[in-house]
Amino acid sequence: MIIGIDDTDSRKGMCTTYLCAVLVDELKKYGEVSTPRLVRLNPCIPFKTRGNGAVSFEIRIANGKEAEVKEVIKARVSELSELSEEGTNPGVVFIDNEALNAISRGEKENNSEEMLKNFYEHAVREVLTMEDAYTIISNLHFDYFGLKNKRGIIGALAAAAFSVLQKNKPNYYDFTYELMAYRRKERWGTSRSIDEASVWKADATTYPLTWDTVDVANKKIVFAPHSPCPVLFGIRGDSVDAIYKTYEFIHAEPEERKMLFVTNQGTDFHLIKLEDAEEKLQDYHSYILDGMVSSNPRTIEGGHVVFSISLSEKTLENGISIECIAYEPTKGFRNIIRKLRVGDEITVYGSLKKETINLEKIEVRKLNPVVESNPKCDKCGRSMESAGRLQGYRCKRCGTYRADKDKVIVDRGIEEGLYEVPPVARRHISKPLIRMRMKEVNKEIHPSR
Repeated sequence: MIIGIDDTDSRKGMCTTYLCAVLVDELKKYGEVSTPRLVRLNPCIPFKTRGNGAVSFEIRIANGKEAEVKEVIKARVSELSELSEEGTNPGVVFIDNEALNAISRGEKENNSEEMLKNFYEHAVREVLTMEDAYTIISNLHFDYFGLKNKRGIIGALAAAAFSVLQKNKPNYYDFTYELMAYRRKERWGTSRSIDEASVWKADATTYPLTWDTVDVANKKIVFAPHSPCPVLFGIRGDSVDAIYKTYEFIHAEPEERKMLFVTNQGTDFHLIKLEDAEEKLQDYHSYILDGMVSSNPRTIEGGHVVFSISLSEKTLENGISIECIAYEPTKGFRNIIRKLRVGDEITVYGSLKKETINLEKIEVRKLNPVVESNPKCDKCGRSMESAGRLQGYRCKRCGTYRADKDKVIVDRGIEEGLYEVPPVARRHISKPLIRMRMKEVNKEIHPSR
């Protein structure tokens, strides 16, 4: 049986991964339990608490114990969920052996594996409704449990679907690992005690097989949360051996337990490649957009940096223009953005909210080396002023005239290639550039460290 769980936490406490770890340990007496899955869903969803993560795991249960296992899970979810918080609406989905066998044989109507694949992918990239989840649950005859308005059923089904898909096709989706260490209950809500020197030493030993443990540029440790949740820290990486090696280096307060997860973190699976500039962009979605810088970057109140790109090869007046923003928490990434200029051909990666792309990465594909400026008067050396739209430039003092702006070839101070926000500002699901360098991208890579 595969179990998916979501929406048990709040901003004030609890963590769905902790509840999963408790259940995985507790249910081992009923049979073999798999390494659990941690699925990061659409990071733009307004209903999320913190990281918008759902969990799932598989258990091989002795005959006749299925109902008992379900009751244990329901009891734990009811006990540990933050039910007093308005936005906490737990959901659990059960996929029993009969349903799993039917999925493997492809016997269900409309290809059940394809239905689960579409649901998982849409849960990470799109905005789904409870009706979408109930339709799948009904068609495939899954059991489920929920509390309050049961919105967590969406994420629970997506996480369970991810487990099914990985079970049948282990390498179909890119995946990474995270080892979570959890605090003892008496320490929940207090400051975490972690020896920072040991963390820096651990990172230096295993990077880049582990990543986002520290932020070198900003001199910060980033693998431990600041919320009052049960998580002590989480070590992310592509190598289980390297993750456990990192763990052995770290000196911290005594833990209650730890748990390794297989996860879609660090994969960029949330991003949608926009092929057609005439496609309609939608809020609460994340995109990869090719375009040309159409307004020079400017710094606005709060230290955020904003510029516009044209998504069409047409003129700006006839094409589609959209603003992009690098928020203050992206720190040094903003300095890269400030070096962009009108005419640069770039690709932006990020989520759309209120018609603005919140930048996660950019690729500078082709720099515009030409800088235009108002021409200078040959007589007095002062800058000329516009004589009117399409009427050239004139020096008010001398009366001299020039038809066009001056064009100068300049050193841009930036190279072509991929750039990213630093770990302090990175979303769980965003792929660190170091993973691209290690794996598949035949492009110039400029990691944040």
